Amino acid sequence: MTIKQFEDKPLAHYSYAILSGGEIALVDPGRDPEPYYRFAEAHGARITAVFETHPHADFVSSHLQIHRETGATIYASKLVGASYPHKPFDEGDRMTLGEAELWALNTPGHSPDSISVMARDSEGTTAMFSGDTLFIGDVGRPDLREKAGNLTAKREELARMMYHTVKEKFNDLPDDTLIYPAHGAGSLCGKNLSSEASSTLGNERMGNWAFREQTEEAFVSEILKDQPFIPAYFGFDVDLNKGGPDSFEPSVAAVPLLFKPEALEKGIPVVDTRDAEAFAAGHYPGSINIMARKEEDKIETWLGSIIQPEEPFYLVVPSIAEREAVLSRVAKIGYEKQIRALVVPGEGLPVRSKALDLDHFRKHPEAYTIVDIRNPGEVKEGKFFESALSKPLYDLRNSIAEIPADKPLVVHCAGGYRSAAGSSILAGAISSQPVYDLSEAVEQFKP
Repeated sequence: MTIKQFEDKPLAHYSYAILSGGEIALVDPGRDPEPYYRFAEAHGARITAVFETHPHADFVSSHLQIHRETGATIYASKLVGASYPHKPFDEGDRMTLGEAELWALNTPGHSPDSISVMARDSEGTTAMFSGDTLFIGDVGRPDLREKAGNLTAKREELARMMYHTVKEKFNDLPDDTLIYPAHGAGSLCGKNLSSEASSTLGNERMGNWAFREQTEEAFVSEILKDQPFIPAYFGFDVDLNKGGPDSFEPSVAAVPLLFKPEALEKGIPVVDTRDAEAFAAGHYPGSINIMARKEEDKIETWLGSIIQPEEPFYLVVPSIAEREAVLSRVAKIGYEKQIRALVVPGEGLPVRSKALDLDHFRKHPEAYTIVDIRNPGEVKEGKFFESALSKPLYDLRNSIAEIPADKPLVVHCAGGYRSAAGSSILAGAISSQPVYDLSEAVEQFKP
């Protein structure tokens, strides 16, 4: 049995191919199936199975496309209520893959329909593909299904399910069981995920807080405490994944292109993915600067937090050469159908950003309204400016009326990436005062 881990760094997502006897089973595949097809081709193997450990909230899966293109059987818990063609795979169900045996454990907690996929080969190697149930150093958050997927499971009920999953479901598994989670550090599906990509059950029993001796009440209190925010798109993606998303390539190809338009339709948000300097030099009215310069830029998360599901928007990219890469990232969260048009801008765009006089701001911070758009947990750890208003970026479009416009505004985050988006949102909504992006200069004010 050969296990190949695929990593999507911006979403901190791991997916897997299990290869045995010329057959491949995929676990929690991402939106674009090409990497899995390349792996199958390189090994002269056939994809015969796709496992969905649960309906994912943070990315769109390619399970239905892979089924259509390869004939692979999709396996998911009967509790999902999936409308795509699938075979139920729950506790007691087993199947063979070449020389390996796979079976299911129902492991609710992150969601009521979560399964962990177990695999054992002829040499006795045991692996657990734990989805969003068991992470390295943590367990999946239980608070996503209150608003996601039209389900009624509440956070406390799921937290208690997770307690019993950890206490009861893994007891018969050996310490050398390999743990392969669906996410790593940086994912919003947990709060204290390790940067390690895999582990063993023995290591987790020793080092993961969820395995320590504690009461159910203590466990529930801990798992519900200080969870990160829930992006707007999470519930939307749960529904997409339960129904079976459209195929990746045709959906992306259907996005229309506007090459160097002079103006765009008013009233529709413009998501400009260029770097902050290019944006400041000129952009369309109503633009929000969510940068997609490099892999570390989390455009998927912030696009899906700022723009609402099914809300139309224009998407600005720096050049034709970057069209495919940026569209692919948008499609990972299922937002490609919302794009009114992909725009390659020309020269001399009508709106320019104002540059902050940093020396004046340093000497006279009281002359400005300072808006801190970091997440509440970050603010709790320490403020950069005592007078700053805390308005997290993910809710900033809803908070504009709460921000006074009697002085110039300065927007900051922790390092400069998010403040580009935040300052552009406020600049597009507030015309009576200049809005400045503190950007990377925030480093000079760290407490």
